[in-house]
Amino acid sequence: MNELKLSKRLEAVAAHIPKESILADIGSDHAYLPCYAYLQGIIKSGIAGEVVEGPYQSALQQVRKTELEHVIEVRKGDGLDVIFPNEVTCLTIAGMGGTLIQSILEKGKEKLEGVQTLILQPNIGAKKIRLWLLQNKWELVAETILQEDGRIYEILVAKRGEETQPYKDNKSAYLLVGPFLAKERNEIFLKKWSHELAHWKRIVEQLETAAKSEANEKKMKELNENIRLVEEVLKIENS
Repeated sequence: MNELKLSKRLEAVAAHIPKESILADIGSDHAYLPCYAYLQGIIKSGIAGEVVEGPYQSALQQVRKTELEHVIEVRKGDGLDVIFPNEVTCLTIAGMGGTLIQSILEKGKEKLEGVQTLILQPNIGAKKIRLWLLQNKWELVAETILQEDGRIYEILVAKRGEETQPYKDNKSAYLLVGPFLAKERNEIFLKKWSHELAHWKRIVEQLETAAKSEANEKKMKELNENIRLVEEVLKIENS
């Protein structure tokens, strides 16, 4: 992977960046995404943000190597601390857990002033991001699911707004599995949730034979609810 050829996952993220954006890529690692987006004529300029020294130095070297210092700025800082309000129009956060992405967005909410598009790629826990978007008046407008190197990834795209249309049919289930993904219902989506269902059911079986405890009862209740929601979505989509 380099500034000319991204991973399948990051290419899918880049495909959602609006033309002429001013991009901030949080947790940019080698800054491949902003460099690629500029070289492909997608963005006008970009910021690569990194909190860890090693990746920060890697991003600096990458930007220098591609001679893009005049359009890509590498900044060291925690989450959205690397940007100012009204500085960027598109924000990408890719390759982190949903809980961490949610925390970054919540902690830096005031920095999102002027941002028109959020493109978020959680490795796990996409439901937490959908909930945050809904609670903070960001409209989910697109989703992508893909598989690369044996792992399945989801990409969520949101715009400013209060529209809850994607969730009107089955809010609880669609927050979990994704309203657009559920309606598209492609092979990777079916694979992901078939595996999740089987995994959850095995855990429930184990908990049923385990010692009774409040924690086990709570976990069983949560898993059984998730199983019900996913089976309901798959049934709806099959009907």
